[in-house]
Amino acid sequence: MLLKIDGLVAGWSRPVVGPVSLRLGAGDVVGLWGANGSGKSTLIAAIAGHACCFAGHIERRPGLRVAMQPQAPVRLSPLPVTGRELLRAARAEIDGLPPTLALASRKRLDRLSGGQHQLLSVWAALAGPADLVLLDEPTNNLDPQHTGLLADMLCARRGDRAVLLVSHERPFLDAHCTRVLELAG
Repeated sequence: MLLKIDGLVAGWSRPVVGPVSLRLGAGDVVGLWGANGSGKSTLIAAIAGHACCFAGHIERRPGLRVAMQPQAPVRLSPLPVTGRELLRAARAEIDGLPPTLALASRKRLDRLSGGQHQLLSVWAALAGPADLVLLDEPTNNLDPQHTGLLADMLCARRGDRAVLLVSHERPFLDAHCTRVLELAG
């Protein structure tokens, strides 16, 4: 067991989501689905330690390493940072990088399309040392071809880690997650 959540109520200045109970183990890819405002992003922020926990309990395996990919990956426009430098900073594997991302990784981040930047940031989380990867709307900015590449990356990178991902695209979650948790709004 990597993560155990019991009766969690979380939010920022006030509760937004919960109570939620969830167990995540190695190999799990769990989708979070629900209406806007139902607390999907707040839940993963609480798991990452960024949002307030008003009630309940989060138990992490000792030494658990967490990577979080926000809805809008940080664009370092004024800095001439390449995709490869981003991957090195994230301690992500470069070997096995899909061919389209290998080409994109040689470019500066401020010269990538929104979809290329999104996928490169997701790869940085999935191919890094994290045991638990939190992905907030990873399908944002992706065309159908790149959405398929994201699905391939999720499948190939499961191994001994767990993934918790937020999406408004229920068919994507149903097709690529081991289970889906629906949050009521």
